[in-house]
Amino acid sequence: MAVDLHAQFISIVGQNNALTDAEDIAPHLIEWRNRWTGKSSLVLKPGSTSEVAQIMKLATATGTPIVPQGGHTGLVGGGMPDSSGKAVILATSRLNKIRDIDVAGNTMTVEAGCILYTVQQAADDADRLFPLALGSQGTCQIGGNLSSNAGGTGALAYGVARDMVLGLEVVLPTGEVLEDLNALKKDNTGYNLRNLFIGAEGTLGIITAAVLKLFPKPKGVATAFVALNTPEDALCLFQAARDRAGSSLTAFELMARFAIQITAKNIESVKDPLDTPYPWYVLLEISSEESIERAQTLLTTIVESQLEAGIIVDGVVAASHQQAESFWTLRESISESQKPEGGSIKHDISLPVHLIPEFLKESEKQVLQIEPKARLCAFGHLGDGNLHYNISQPEGGDRQAFLDKTPKVTGAVHALTLEFGGSISAEHGIGQMKRDELARIKNPVALDLMRRIKAELDPAGIMNPGKVI
Repeated sequence: MAVDLHAQFISIVGQNNALTDAEDIAPHLIEWRNRWTGKSSLVLKPGSTSEVAQIMKLATATGTPIVPQGGHTGLVGGGMPDSSGKAVILATSRLNKIRDIDVAGNTMTVEAGCILYTVQQAADDADRLFPLALGSQGTCQIGGNLSSNAGGTGALAYGVARDMVLGLEVVLPTGEVLEDLNALKKDNTGYNLRNLFIGAEGTLGIITAAVLKLFPKPKGVATAFVALNTPEDALCLFQAARDRAGSSLTAFELMARFAIQITAKNIESVKDPLDTPYPWYVLLEISSEESIERAQTLLTTIVESQLEAGIIVDGVVAASHQQAESFWTLRESISESQKPEGGSIKHDISLPVHLIPEFLKESEKQVLQIEPKARLCAFGHLGDGNLHYNISQPEGGDRQAFLDKTPKVTGAVHALTLEFGGSISAEHGIGQMKRDELARIKNPVALDLMRRIKAELDPAGIMNPGKVI
């Protein structure tokens, strides 16, 4: 980047809010799984929507690529610059104000750089619930959550990120600002523009603020960790729990034995809740707007009836908040626990819920044909059809030799996913990881519309180039 252009960008945010030293920039150039790296000579940290707009106006005028970066917790390379070194990274961490909380209207207006956990706590302090919950919630930022349309463990009851937004403030690539921080529950005045940007992964503009929906805080939450013999049993349990609890069933997480085994082994704070190993496990949660007693009674009724039916073979209902938290820590630590096991081929897929048991059987056959000693680490949000279908290398095997099989393994998993009527990206997005595959499988009319929207909003092609399309 020319020195004078460099200086123009820095003048917008001030020298103290720009990174130019290679050592300072380095953490922004590699993602946590060490799968993608990039190059950049400048990171900008704007502190206002106006500064973001000025940056974007200059970038469009000069053809400078801009890569938005939030908490840097993405899993598909969506927040990484390419290797050319031409891109400027726009980090949103200073856009971290909670602008307003409307308890009566059940809304909260926040800036994009707010940490998700901070948003959750602010809602809790106001006796409300913001139900988006992710393993990375202590680090990820709400702008990135919306840009990737994050899902998480609360999606079963509350939907994904898109379902939790009423309005947005977005800076377009041209520097124009879409001011649509609308807190109305009903507004039928034309196209729903906010949904263009939620899930667009920063390719159409930069979300700088959002009006989020809040919900009544449950009066009581009850949690159980139970064991089952088969995914079919897990599906039966889900159907029984949903029929009995309805919308009070707020989480239903499926986990294979291997996932529990390596998490208890590799994460110091985690212990297996049960003394005896079983093939499959479910973490389920019941929330009540009435009382903790009501939640516990409903959960106990479900667990006892399914024990009698032979669906649940063992389990424990959390006797305290601390024990429930330990169950969730186990679930949320599974991804981290895979790293010490060596190479891992990961998939974020969604499927029709009733077909998940059949998919798990068929996919295991196909994966083991490619790598007979592979270790399957399947887990995810069975209630909404989202599986994290991960595969760890053979124990003691060669990491790179295993990872070299990624195209063949992923090709088989994704082909089967599509055959079952599923999606190759449930909640992690497309980024650069699945961009080329999306171009092959997306409906041609839909893909053409996406490209036309991109060309209209980003005529200079500067917004997060090389991602999604």
